[in-house]
Amino acid sequence: QVTDGGTIKQKIFTFDAMFSTNFSQMENYRKREDLVYQSTVRLPEVRISDNGPYECHVGIYDRATREKVVLASGNVFLNVMAPPTSISVLAADTPAPFSRYQAQNFTLVCVVSGGKPAPLVYFKRDGEPIEATPLPEPPAGASSWAPRNLLHRDLDDTKMPKSLAADGELGMGNPFATVDPPRGLAAERDSVTESIPETVVSREFPRWVHMAEPIYYFRHTHAPVSDGTVEARATLTWTLNPQIDNEALFSCEVKHPALSMPMQSEVTLVAPKGPKITMTPTRARVGDTVRILVQGFQNEVFPEPLFTWTRVGSRLLDGSAEHDGKELVLERVPAELNGSMYRCTAQNPLGSTDTHTRLIVFENPNIPRGPEDSNGSLPGHCGFRFVLALTLTVILELT
Repeated sequence: QVTDGGTIKQKIFTFDAMFSTNFSQMENYRKREDLVYQSTVRLPEVRISDNGPYECHVGIYDRATREKVVLASGNVFLNVMAPPTSISVLAADTPAPFSRYQAQNFTLVCVVSGGKPAPLVYFKRDGEPIEATPLPEPPAGASSWAPRNLLHRDLDDTKMPKSLAADGELGMGNPFATVDPPRGLAAERDSVTESIPETVVSREFPRWVHMAEPIYYFRHTHAPVSDGTVEARATLTWTLNPQIDNEALFSCEVKHPALSMPMQSEVTLVAPKGPKITMTPTRARVGDTVRILVQGFQNEVFPEPLFTWTRVGSRLLDGSAEHDGKELVLERVPAELNGSMYRCTAQNPLGSTDTHTRLIVFENPNIPRGPEDSNGSLPGHCGFRFVLALTLTVILELT
């Protein structure tokens, strides 16, 4: 086996026919006879590391002197194929804030690992192949590709699309016969049940709907791995429309010569709904460390949402206006936080939802309320009463 670009030749099998029992019958039959020796090497359970060139060296020796007379060699290249071992679909640049008032790009990334040679990767939407415009590979050494806005429109809750006809000219495929009504969070929420002093972020999205199918852009790249396999990455980018993309099923499929049928991985774009929040300890006392955690949702959410915590009507305990993350930690809660309300906003590109929880802080018998004098009254209160009485006496005397 030849390795390291031909610098190392490792002997893996030797067959010596010098003392073989075979012999030639050429003199008996008065004719020339070729005696053929055949050697076969079998590699059980072939691996990727077995890929590469192999050489066969044949030496003919003089039986009497054992000196080499003729030496010949041949070579063959063993090309080992391997099916992909893993496939996954994820959303690029998430979690991240997503504007409700501007059409923005959304990118799905399909990562296929462990295959050799590079597989063929393609996307489907709701079981139908997606016709996408191919994009060139980024130049070597360039950072991750950040696509520009694929559609340029000035859109908000009060404006209609500038030109739906232009969408039909730019779009690919047949336009939708009917437009589905808003699903999920866009049609669910009308108002907040509890009156709070802050404005709640609505989950209603601008009512702009593309009458034609989205324009998809596709990019396929692959990079060699040290073990001889190839990692393939395919990206699908389009201008997301939460009105029609919510609950859309996208699948990434892989074809490979070592596979009898395509591999696939699928995701459904869904906005978050019904966050489940827990608070520990359930009965918080003064001085405790309170943890408020989002444990999950009533539905499967994709892509991963961004969590933002705020305190209604005031700042958080550390003085910040908001906190990002699934968990909010309140260190050594004081009694002043009793009754305070906290809001958790979970947002992904398909929508957002708010959940509130109220913190109840109980007295801690292990922590005294404050130093008391011998009469059981606080010194500060006693001084205040003394000053107030003295002031009243002076006022009475002056009048």
